Amino acid sequence: MRQFHFLDPADRAELFHVEPAEISREAPLELLAHGLGATLYIPATREELAADVLRVAGRGVSSCVVCLEDSIPDGAVEFAVTHVADQLARLRGRDDLPLLFVRVRSADQPARLAGLMGEAADVIDGFVLPKFSTERGPEFLDAVSDVETTVGRRVLVMPVVETPEVMYRETRVEELLGMRALLAKHADRVLAVRIGATDMSSVFALRRPRDLTMYDVRLVAGAVADVVNVLGRPGGHAVTGPVWEYFTSPDRLLKPLLREAPFARRRDDRELRARLLARDLDGLIREVLLDRANGLVGKTVIHPSHVPVVHALSVVSHEEFDDAQGVLSAKEGGGGVTRSSYRNKMNEANPHLAWAHRLMLRAEVFGVAAPEVTFVDLLAAATHEGDAL
Repeated sequence: MRQFHFLDPADRAELFHVEPAEISREAPLELLAHGLGATLYIPATREELAADVLRVAGRGVSSCVVCLEDSIPDGAVEFAVTHVADQLARLRGRDDLPLLFVRVRSADQPARLAGLMGEAADVIDGFVLPKFSTERGPEFLDAVSDVETTVGRRVLVMPVVETPEVMYRETRVEELLGMRALLAKHADRVLAVRIGATDMSSVFALRRPRDLTMYDVRLVAGAVADVVNVLGRPGGHAVTGPVWEYFTSPDRLLKPLLREAPFARRRDDRELRARLLARDLDGLIREVLLDRANGLVGKTVIHPSHVPVVHALSVVSHEEFDDAQGVLSAKEGGGGVTRSSYRNKMNEANPHLAWAHRLMLRAEVFGVAAPEVTFVDLLAAATHEGDAL
């Protein structure tokens, strides 16, 4: 797996100071979690599911979730299970697949899929466990553990935190602490904890408006902060960004969130800005930046047009990389504070050390932009080659 693999080598060399590395599916979990990037959800009932997975992989999607849960009707579940088994089995032996997960609906489905697929089950990297809780979680985790024994290799899990027990203040802390203890028993297969913002909102009969980010919905934002606090501390689990569910824009109520200045250099840049605004992707850009500021990794998306935005924002800027290197060097030299080589901030070896280590993981997976390369340059290259906007 390599981010921006679809770019011409000459373009990659021009865009990157350090190019994205090739990441194995057997890589350490912390590194692999950063490689999830924009995780694209695909309903399990898609007629040409296998072809869809290959198509989006060619456009730069690095992780997919085939969903057997809320994205399909209740009456389609039986068909969907056999359809997924048949379609995914067709992908066996390919070396151009994204990380591939199945979001199951019940604890019997991992074993059922593995049984239907036989040896072809090795195309599935793991399972997404919906509505994860201290009550429901053990059954799901034990089921995946059994599948792992059957197939003879590591099978990953991504539990989704989204239940009322986490949303209600009086039960939240106890529930999250219970989840932490439960996941600790399976730490070697927990790739990331996912945030189910749609279900979280539904607990209070809410839906995030297209003009606002998840962080403007305080009931949800408060719960997410506590999830990161308990489950996502350094040494804990990666916590992924919540779903962005909009991809076309009617008339706007609020002013666009995307400044004109970064897109003012070329006519093509201005046209790119117009396309981003037309698809509501200015809101996605802001939310991804807020995700990262709040300790989240990657993003759940539901449309291919979201992917290049998330991935372009995931590339480490040359300034960030230089600061992180400065922090790590200062720590090796005994600590203290130094001025950034960009002459615009201070870098403190001790308090910035954990940030620097995490940033270096992202730099390995997504690369480091060349000194004069901006998010706009990366997005323009990605959308031109991937044709996702």
